[in-house]
Amino acid sequence: TLLHNTQQRRRGSTYFPKALKAGQEGTPTKMTHQYPALTAEQKKALSDIAQRIVAPGKGILAADESVGSMAKRLNQIGVENTEENRRLYRQILFSADSRVKKCIGGVIFFHETLYQKADDGTPFVDLIKDKGIVVGIKVDKGVVPLAGTDGETTTQGLDGLAERCAQYKRDGADFAKWRCVLKISENTPSALAILENANVLARYASICQQNGIVPIVEPEILPDGEHDLKRCQYVTEKVLAAVYKALSDHHIYLEGTLLKPNMVTPGHACPTKYSPEEIAMATVTALRRTVPPAVPGKVTSSEAHTLRQGKPKGHT
Repeated sequence: TLLHNTQQRRRGSTYFPKALKAGQEGTPTKMTHQYPALTAEQKKALSDIAQRIVAPGKGILAADESVGSMAKRLNQIGVENTEENRRLYRQILFSADSRVKKCIGGVIFFHETLYQKADDGTPFVDLIKDKGIVVGIKVDKGVVPLAGTDGETTTQGLDGLAERCAQYKRDGADFAKWRCVLKISENTPSALAILENANVLARYASICQQNGIVPIVEPEILPDGEHDLKRCQYVTEKVLAAVYKALSDHHIYLEGTLLKPNMVTPGHACPTKYSPEEIAMATVTALRRTVPPAVPGKVTSSEAHTLRQGKPKGHT
């Protein structure tokens, strides 16, 4: 520590005190030490899973619709939202022939789906794994209000997550998804919301990796509002920087993770129109500035956005 005494401060000079002995007040602490969180074998297993999911030409099928989301989907075609009808719907998806393995690296299940079976008694997990596709599971329990903020949220589900991950791993899941949500307005996202959601994602990632599950980290910035493209890019960079700082603080093995970022787009109500090239450049720039190259892959929702006129089309 640089100290000044009264006389030396008057003369504009400084002095450095002698180093204090160990145990004395003010002794500088040693550099932080990372205790081994994962063995070399655990790291390799996580890395191999992540690489399989994002192998060249492959993506992820998001089949993790909740019971409520399935109700909306089935009601559109006049089908009652029962467990059996949900099972039949998923059976159609999962019983596709093995050619799908050329373009699908992983499938995200909902809790209910993980324990459902096809008509012949084959578990859906086995239907997917027999095609060489990795099975994943949605593990968050939705967003809740974050007190002291302007309508911002955090994501719940950390309680009991270790036990759930251990069980999911035994039941065939090798990766997981957890979604945090932030919004852009005049006063948001706040520093509190960014920090809270970053740390929640990091804690989730740590618990997953301890149980042999690859975490997909999803800090989604909603496209609602009047913000322009530049504002969204700025916020995206700040959020991703905070997320990877938190992942570092929690000693996350980045080679055993995946990122699901939002596309950088203007808000729904933004009067300015942007070209697909401008949106693509803003998105790639934000990712290149913040995401470490150790991360094996970045996956985005194919239906979440359309580059046409820079406006979102719909959500998965």
